[in-house]
Amino acid sequence: MAAAVRHLLRRRLSTTTSTASAPTASSIPNPSSPSTPLTSRQKTRLAMHLLKSSPPPPPDQILSICRAAALTPETHIERVALSLAASKLSSAPDTLRELASTFLTPTHASHAIVLFGQAGHLPDAISTFQSSPATRSLNALIFACIVSGNHMEAAHIFHTFPDSHGVKVDTETFNIIIKSFSESGTTRSFYSVFDEMCKKGLKPNATTFTNALAGFYKEERFDDVEKVVDLVKQHGCGKFLSVYNVRVKNLCKLGRSGEAMALVDEMVRKGTKPSWLTYHHLIHGFCKEGDFEEAKRLYKEMGRKGVVGSLIFCSVFIRYLCSGGDFDTALGIYHEIAAKDWMPCFSTMMMLVNGLAGSSRIDEAKAIIDKMKEKFPNKIEGWKEVEEALPQ
Repeated sequence: MAAAVRHLLRRRLSTTTSTASAPTASSIPNPSSPSTPLTSRQKTRLAMHLLKSSPPPPPDQILSICRAAALTPETHIERVALSLAASKLSSAPDTLRELASTFLTPTHASHAIVLFGQAGHLPDAISTFQSSPATRSLNALIFACIVSGNHMEAAHIFHTFPDSHGVKVDTETFNIIIKSFSESGTTRSFYSVFDEMCKKGLKPNATTFTNALAGFYKEERFDDVEKVVDLVKQHGCGKFLSVYNVRVKNLCKLGRSGEAMALVDEMVRKGTKPSWLTYHHLIHGFCKEGDFEEAKRLYKEMGRKGVVGSLIFCSVFIRYLCSGGDFDTALGIYHEIAAKDWMPCFSTMMMLVNGLAGSSRIDEAKAIIDKMKEKFPNKIEGWKEVEEALPQ
């Protein structure tokens, strides 16, 4: 069905010569049941597929795709699609403005601001904020500076715009500017804005501290990490899983997975249960350090405790195991997730197939190829090439 829909929409878009003739949501029928329209989610997925095509569609067709799918910023998947469209329109500001104008209402102005930031058009983001100044749009504007990589402008807006535009700040405002400090290597500025935050009577939350911790770990300022941990406890966020997870993640990134494991043990003793994300950080950390036995032990522990990872987590683990030559465990994980109808990407499965073939397990490799052909008809030619290259 998806292939037929893609063909139909491509044909419609290829004949679109102006905004006036762009397809509407109702103009995309369901080929398997013409009287039944596609769902909003199906249209959004189709739009994302077309936006990701190579070469990318020209600006007018990008706008047509978004309109044909009737995208709005109301759901996460539609916001992702709009962000993708904005990134493709970075060199076509007029079309980008036309796309964003759909959201220039008090409710959607913040989404338009972020779209401009993602495309690197901060002047448009600022003018959109000025047309609808509010706390939410201020927060979106500072975030737009972050995604555009302009941290100096983020600091300027944070310090001057609330007073000049009569907008109140909130906890999220401070959390976003702390994120900017963290990403720009200026995390020490956290302390001054944290004091300002408290003086304004705003209550810090777990995000306040996780943003600061991420920055201090990145800069390897471990004395500051301990200071923030003390603040976490003082403000009653000590048992928040997100605080533990950011510490575990960053310790593992720094090659200190043993310390991260000790932190998780402490977390459990204090009554906080690890999530799949906790295990994700630990397992990938130990894999990067070459300790596959500990990684596999933790994966088995997840199973015993009923903790289920995501497809991305399992895919990355399979890649690590293949790189380490453990094709048995990688194959076992593949079978586990295939039973849930989860399928890793082409490159991950090719690593597993080639690894099995290199271990003289040709039948198992071919069985996976057959499954991939069935699951992803659009990749059949690629899998045929892989199959033809296998030892006979």
